[in-house]
Amino acid sequence: MRLKQRLTRVGRWLKYKYKMLLREKGGASIVAMGFAIGIAIEMFTLPTLGFAFVLIFPLCYLLRGNLPAALIGFVFGKIIYIPMMYPNSIMGGWILPSHFSIHIPVVPEWINRLLYTNLKLIVGGIVDGILLGLLCYFPIRYSLNAYKAKRREKRKANKAKMDTLRLND
Repeated sequence: MRLKQRLTRVGRWLKYKYKMLLREKGGASIVAMGFAIGIAIEMFTLPTLGFAFVLIFPLCYLLRGNLPAALIGFVFGKIIYIPMMYPNSIMGGWILPSHFSIHIPVVPEWINRLLYTNLKLIVGGIVDGILLGLLCYFPIRYSLNAYKAKRREKRKANKAKMDTLRLND
């Protein structure tokens, strides 16, 4: 198969999966919750060396979020993580006590500083992730509801048009 055909197939498959996500049963709040969970988890997954990724699955189950939307939010979080490191570190510095430090006597001092920096990123990432999740939840839910309403109106108009065509026959 040629490259152009493969790219066309991949594009069609992605469009199909996107449409499936938009038309997910259970409403827009489930998809928006999944996205919010994914972006919130990503904000503190890098300092934990990817272990936080495992939290997506139980959180999607407990909070009734959509897993594919959570994975999309997770990937989107990876894109914005680098600019968010600085606010995460600042937030972690505000939350952790000023006299707090990590001191493990058997390791060099630079490792202790690295552990403290990662702890600030984790704590700040949790807070910033929750805030980003809340900030993303409402616009996504609203836009999906608007999409579904527009689709419903379009289907209603098409049905009315088909009914008038049948009556004219």
